[in-house]
Amino acid sequence: MREVVFSEQAVIPASPYSQGIIATGRTLYVSGQGSFDPATNQFQPGDFRAQAERTFRNVQLILEAAGATWQNVVKVNVYLANALDFAEMNEVYRQVVSAPYPARTTVQAGLVGQMLIEVDCIAVLPDEH
Repeated sequence: MREVVFSEQAVIPASPYSQGIIATGRTLYVSGQGSFDPATNQFQPGDFRAQAERTFRNVQLILEAAGATWQNVVKVNVYLANALDFAEMNEVYRQVVSAPYPARTTVQAGLVGQMLIEVDCIAVLPDEH
């Protein structure tokens, strides 16, 4: 019922979770991603925009490993350390995700360390998966 999605180009999990899981053959659940450098698995601090761009790229790497793109995403959850970053997050989001936009929830959350953003999503894989 569950197939693990793993990309060597994405951040290697340091905790007990999978980068992504495909369930019932076509539904992909991508674990929360942050501003980590996939080459080193080290957190990349920086301003909000830099962290947001890295975070959305990390999600994209896992989507690609499963044969999907942002066009396959049906639900996105965005967690912000500071709700005042909402407008800038939307600017970055529009560079990555195009209409028709997936359903989305954005909340302010207590993130670990210097993380300013975390993103997870659910995608429906193409029929040829």
